[in-house]
Amino acid sequence: MKAAFALMLVLAAGQGFAAELDRTPLEAATVDGKKVRLFPNGRWEFVDAAMAAEAQKVAAEYPENKARPAAGQGGLFGVGRTVMPGDKDYNRGSLNPKMR
Repeated sequence: MKAAFALMLVLAAGQGFAAELDRTPLEAATVDGKKVRLFPNGRWEFVDAAMAAEAQKVAAEYPENKARPAAGQGGLFGVGRTVMPGDKDYNRGSLNPKMR
């Protein structure tokens, strides 16, 4: 019984250690020798801060990266109008006169 408990404890500790290893990014190099970090979720970034900033500027120009700002309202699943703070329709509540 004690041996089985010890075995389960060792296996649980090993799985925790393996999960920790899975979260750490890998260092790699591109074909042309630029160093990058590869993350487990598929994201990657340049190790060099200047190259990372340049890549961030280029990525910001793509339409799929231009999401609704956190302060905006509406635009459910990318469909419909996004209302920004300062707009007359921002946070107007119900249009039902009984609810006003």
